[in-house]
Order: sequence, then structure tokens, then C-alpha cells
Amino acid sequence: MSRINGCLKCLSIFFNVVFGIVGVLLIIGAVKASGYSHELAITGSPGLGWYWLFAIGIILVSCLGIFAACSEKEIVLKVFAGIMVAGLLIMLIFGIIIASYRNKMKNAFDSTSAEMVHAFMADEGFREFLDEFQQKMECCGVEGAKDWETEIRPSCECSSYSGCVAKPQGMAGPDKVYKQSCKDILFSILDIAFKVGMGMFFGFAITALLGLLVSLLMIHQVRRDDSLSGGQSIAMKGCGY
Repeated sequence: MSRINGCLKCLSIFFNVVFGIVGVLLIIGAVKASGYSHELAITGSPGLGWYWLFAIGIILVSCLGIFAACSEKEIVLKVFAGIMVAGLLIMLIFGIIIASYRNKMKNAFDSTSAEMVHAFMADEGFREFLDEFQQKMECCGVEGAKDWETEIRPSCECSSYSGCVAKPQGMAGPDKVYKQSCKDILFSILDIAFKVGMGMFFGFAITALLGLLVSLLMIHQVRRDDSLSGGQSIAMKGCGY
């Protein structure tokens, strides 16, 4: 006979299965984002190592939650409840860190100097990333075409009737280049990623709180069942004598 309410157990198992699926999706996202780890490091974003750790942790916690609900053992439920408390605090801390990184990134983009742009452009990995980014987003340079110094990449070439300007004098490359710089576009994409990250961490914090409440309810039901079972066994012993 089950010691925990069936609906409560099913609810716990369901949410932990969903968490497990989310963890798998996060790992898939980490694999796809691994090719941009160098560019993320240049922009000052947190490394993918934390992302991998977070994704694997979600899967392990979901497995523990499913086991705790199925086993109906008080000690396992207590361990799960403790992890929920720790997870709640960690999610809040990570959410605050992401918000802090976003503010730092915004200040860095708002106060972009020629020295900073030169430092970015000196990195070959960033140059290759910017070259590909320009072609997809129809922009040129961090601040403009002059960021390429002497030779503008072909990805800056503009063929539309609007949004084109003549290339700066003294530079080799396409005659017409995109007027739009890549800085604002790049910031808007990174800003969306940071906002998604904040929403995810604060959302997980709320979910961890709900998981804590469910686990406490299950612990209460297990204890109540144990107390009732203990009382019945004592009564039966007394009748036997």
C-alpha cells in the first residue's frame, strides 16, 4: 500500500521527468554552443563549463526526485528536500550573477573605445566570427567599416539600394559597404540571451520552491503513515497478550 497520496506522487514524478527533459535539451544546446565558446569568452560571458555543470545537475536532481517519490523513504525525501533548498539559493545567486554580467556588458558596449575595438580585432578568432556575423546580419565592423583598418572583408559588401555607404578612403575592399555597424545587433542578441538566462534561473528558483513544498508534504505523509503503523502494531501486541 502506498504511503504517499497517489496524485502527489504522480505530480512529483511528472515535474521531475519534465526537469530531466529540460536537462537533456540544455546539454544539446551546450553541444551546439561549444563552437562559439571562444567568442563568448571574448565578450566576457560566463564559460560553457558552468552551463554543462548546470545541465548535468538538473538531470541528476530529476533522477533523485523520481527515485525519492517512488521509494517513499523518508531519508531520500529529506535529501531531495535539502537539495531543493540548495537549488533555490543557487538559482537565485546565478540569476543575480547573470543580471550583473548583463549590466557589465551593456556598460562595455555603451563605452566602446577605439582601444577596445582594436583589442577585439587583433584576435583572429573574433575577426572570423565578425566576418561570418556581418554576412548574416548585413552589418560592417564593430563600430563601422574602419574597424577593418586596411582591407574590408567581402562580407561587408552592400548591394541594396538603401543602407549602403561608400567605403572609407584609403581602404581596400568592396566599393559599397553596409552603413549599419554590428555593435548594436550583437548587443541585442546577447541581451536576449542574458534575459532568457535570467528568466530561466529565476523560473527554476520558483520551481525549486514548489519542489521543496511537495517534498515536505510527502515527508509529512510518510511520517504520519509510520506513526499510524507503529500505533496499530502496539495495539495488536496488547490484544495478543
